[in-house]
Amino acid sequence: MTSTSVEPEPVVAPQPARRRWLWVAVAVVATLLAITGFVAFRLSRPVPALRIAQTVPQMYEIPGAAPVLPWPQAGQAALEIDGLGRLGTSGGAKPVPIASVAKVMTAYVVLQHHPMRVDENGPTLTVSAEEAAAYPSQLASGQSLIPVAAGETFTVRQALQALLLPSANNIAHILARWDAGSSAAFATEMNQTAAQLGMANTHYTDPAGLDPATVSTAADQVILARAAMRVPVLAQIVAMPQATLPDVGLVRNVNTQLGKDGIVGIKTGSTDQSGGCLLFAAEITVEGQRLRVLGAVFGAGPNMADAFDASRRLIQAATGLLHKYQVVRAGQVVATVRGLRDRTTSLAPAGDVNVLGWPGLTYRIEIPATVPTRLAVGAGAGALKLTTSDTTVTAALQATQALKPPSRWERVVYRR
Repeated sequence: MTSTSVEPEPVVAPQPARRRWLWVAVAVVATLLAITGFVAFRLSRPVPALRIAQTVPQMYEIPGAAPVLPWPQAGQAALEIDGLGRLGTSGGAKPVPIASVAKVMTAYVVLQHHPMRVDENGPTLTVSAEEAAAYPSQLASGQSLIPVAAGETFTVRQALQALLLPSANNIAHILARWDAGSSAAFATEMNQTAAQLGMANTHYTDPAGLDPATVSTAADQVILARAAMRVPVLAQIVAMPQATLPDVGLVRNVNTQLGKDGIVGIKTGSTDQSGGCLLFAAEITVEGQRLRVLGAVFGAGPNMADAFDASRRLIQAATGLLHKYQVVRAGQVVATVRGLRDRTTSLAPAGDVNVLGWPGLTYRIEIPATVPTRLAVGAGAGALKLTTSDTTVTAALQATQALKPPSRWERVVYRR
């Protein structure tokens, strides 16, 4: 007898139960996707910037009584330390005749239009027949000149040497004509340059300074001296005690103070209307630093000896009043840094921070705008900057405590 097996019918869940499980699975997947997206979005947000707060004043004024300088009793004077600032002025700000000091602007404009390196001679200019013919009458009037002949040529370097050393008036006009077409047109260029430099009380009418209507102030001319002495070829020429010119021979610098009290330039001037005028630059060493003193003395007396004496006293006084001053001591906290979850550190210099100056001089103090989000104790964290005029003193800063960036979890949960 053969037995036959019958397979059982598969059990099929009711349709509603299958739908419920499907919706549960969809909900779980959707939730996981939402959580994943939320976490990814949170992690993609930029880490909030560290909050950096300065704990020292933003300005530091060197303490003490303002210096009293040996200003000349007559005329005008101004004095500054290049890069640090102005020490002061005397005699007011009324524009006065400046005589051959005007030739500094003549040289400066020529070199702005025709830049030269210190080892270059520059283009060549030729003396015209009219300029040569004017020489005898100019000589008869007692002007400072060098002899010239029609067709004679000078390089720009040689012309500038003739302009600035023996102070040749005729070369001032020859350079002006060569550069701008005429002395009048060149005077316009001089005045435009003066305005650009901020010389508000200056007006040039001629490139030589012989015209008493060419006027300026001691303070304005110190502005020009600063700019002129930063032109290497100009600074090189005004420091020369003598030079040899073609068809002229040896010419000497009328600035007989070169080499005295550190003087390295820049120009003398003297007329009946101006008295003795001197625009000077001197190199001094203070606290191991090489500095440049710039000054002007106009009309301190009727002749150059008075201007020389006044400048000597001012240079010596400037040298004596410059000192180093401690602004921040080693380890002094200058800034605090705060991150997420109140993680904090402080910034401090490893050594004392000193500045050079005189009582009343002000420095601006700045801390770093940003620092790394991870810092070990003693790690570098930017620089402290102390700035006055064109001088900036920097000091490396270190973290006084460790600082860690936010964890992934902190980045997910933080709120803006």
